Amino acid sequence: MKIVSYNVNGIRAALNKGFVDWLKAVDPDVVCLQETKAMKEQVDTSVLEEAGYPFHYWYSAQKKGYSGVALLCKEEPDHVEYGTGIDYMDFEGRNIRADYGDLSVMSMYLPSGTNLDRLDHKLMYMADFHDYANDLRKERPNLIVCGDYNICHEAIDIHDPIRNKNVSGFLPVEREWIGNFIKSGFIDSFRHFNKEPNNYTWWTYRANARANNKGWRLDYGMVAEPLKDRLKRSVILSQAVHSDHCPILLEIEK
Repeated sequence: MKIVSYNVNGIRAALNKGFVDWLKAVDPDVVCLQETKAMKEQVDTSVLEEAGYPFHYWYSAQKKGYSGVALLCKEEPDHVEYGTGIDYMDFEGRNIRADYGDLSVMSMYLPSGTNLDRLDHKLMYMADFHDYANDLRKERPNLIVCGDYNICHEAIDIHDPIRNKNVSGFLPVEREWIGNFIKSGFIDSFRHFNKEPNNYTWWTYRANARANNKGWRLDYGMVAEPLKDRLKRSVILSQAVHSDHCPILLEIEK
């Protein structure tokens, strides 16, 4: 199974930038989208269906034009789970999961902590989501949590760790959380295969950051430990330019 995860920073904008042609070329089985910024009825889903994704599932925020996650699937899942059952998460449309046999694939959009109120919200989400994931793995142990975590784990994952040490996304408390999340039984699939620096998935639109590769690695394919031997590949698709993020791709034996 080939899985792509992509924060599209607005699916309608991405569609206008050639997203469908790119999708056809990459040809994944499941696409986890984040920051769709649209209700399903606002999207021309026929172009996705024509591209080979007749099964698509949308979980939007209650606030229009904000947040939102989706799944695009070639094959119909056995089950789709919308949200986590935790109200404040689900109001913002941040989690959706598809089950295929013993395999579960989640698209997650973890909040950013751009100001103090949102940082508190992010920290609460992080703690509650970790508990949720631990409980979920008791019934769905083969869990893959793809998405925009809005956190760089290590200094290698950010272009300027010294200057950004007090910036949300690279705060010690955030880095500790993602480290503990991995230690609780997940594999950072990209780092499983690639230990090299200068591999990022997000660049600010300011100061020509992407052209200079001054980026952050915020997007992860976290794979539960029982799937380790089924994990075949995990890469960053940095050539895709439909968003301020780029997609990640992982392959796993179904």
